Amino acid sequence: MKSYEVNFDGLVGPTHNYGGLSYGNVASQSNSQQSSNPKEAALQGLAKMKALMDMGFQQGVLAPQERPDVAALRRLGFAGSDAQVIQHAAKEAMPLLVASCSASSMWVANAATVSPSADTADGRVHFTAANLNCKYHRSIEHPTTSRVLGAMFADQQHFAHHAALPAVAQFGDEGAANHTRFCRAYGEAGVEFFVFGRSAFDTRFPAPQKYPARQTLEASQAVARLHGLREEGVVYAQQNPSVIDQGVFHNDVIAVGNGEVLFYHEDAFLETDRMLAELSTKLAKVGGKFQSVCVPRSAVTVDDAVRSYLFNSQLLSRPDGSMLLIVPEECRGNERVWQYLQGLTRSGGVIGEVKVFDLKQSMQNGGGPACLRLRVALNETELAAVNPGVIMTAPLYDSLTQWVERHYRDRMTENDLADPQLLLECRAALDELTQILKLGAVYPFQIN
Repeated sequence: MKSYEVNFDGLVGPTHNYGGLSYGNVASQSNSQQSSNPKEAALQGLAKMKALMDMGFQQGVLAPQERPDVAALRRLGFAGSDAQVIQHAAKEAMPLLVASCSASSMWVANAATVSPSADTADGRVHFTAANLNCKYHRSIEHPTTSRVLGAMFADQQHFAHHAALPAVAQFGDEGAANHTRFCRAYGEAGVEFFVFGRSAFDTRFPAPQKYPARQTLEASQAVARLHGLREEGVVYAQQNPSVIDQGVFHNDVIAVGNGEVLFYHEDAFLETDRMLAELSTKLAKVGGKFQSVCVPRSAVTVDDAVRSYLFNSQLLSRPDGSMLLIVPEECRGNERVWQYLQGLTRSGGVIGEVKVFDLKQSMQNGGGPACLRLRVALNETELAAVNPGVIMTAPLYDSLTQWVERHYRDRMTENDLADPQLLLECRAALDELTQILKLGAVYPFQIN
């Protein structure tokens, strides 16, 4: 039976704005308060989805959230009609309104952790929505995320869904941004690689001093238990605290893996040699041959990696066994990074080609190609059981492009977020989107 890695990209929402909400994310903070272009952002994301589909890769789409989140504002004490809630929040607590309007759900690498059926005890694909409790604006996402994933992967014979972990600091979970899976083939048993920034209970592990470590060891271990993963099929590794303090807020800003290959920066991890040996040993036991590609700090500094998002790229397997690296335009704009990539593709190694995409709207808010996608390994039967409305096709691309053109603004500032009309525009757009994607009622305004 054939198996595939399907990339489900996040569709950028109508309230895409530069709120500077993510402490520890250099790009997010440095572009705070700039005017954004939601329409351009959504079209850039769709163009990447279409391009990968045209290259022969399996591609899906994951719907955005309802924003502003008026229900969240009501829980914080704002009352009255929806328009009054927004107006009161704008007047009394603008930062809370900005947080309630965040379009950060576009980065669906944080939506959940996914384990394919070849790895799990019950032979189903398992999803655990991430609690994202380190940042308020993201912590409000997981209820809708769970409903959307449930509508996409509804067949309980093939798919199992778990609620987000307890929303406390000890179980901080940022989803697939800190999770990679290595395997010989997508349909075969593999090794799941969980990267954490700190331990909540074990003081032997160091922690960063400046920026928060968003993923805990305990959260990663809990997800592995929920998914029924075998001990011999799991490796835990700690992110280097010093690189977190340099702006590497997730592992996918400093490393990316696919198939049998880990592409990583020299300073990404603690105890790197031990970790690489464990990955190699465990992958060999399921028939794989682990390969690592280390980018030395002498060629690319951590600062270069953070500014260019070299590692927040998509590493994709071609049918001939070679790999393609999808990078943002910012990599071409960084002389050292681009020089390294040119040498990499000429070296004859496993990464044979680099393709550049313009994702400026996402990049300015702190998310690159890898942030925009959630990887789901599926066999033929499981792929057939996925809601067909969310699988990218040429007609769906056309429909979504026209939908964006109809509903999205081409300019968004903080002042625009205080416009009660924005909520009505967003709800009208999402109501139509659920029909296009055949999701049913997944948003609070559709349910309540």
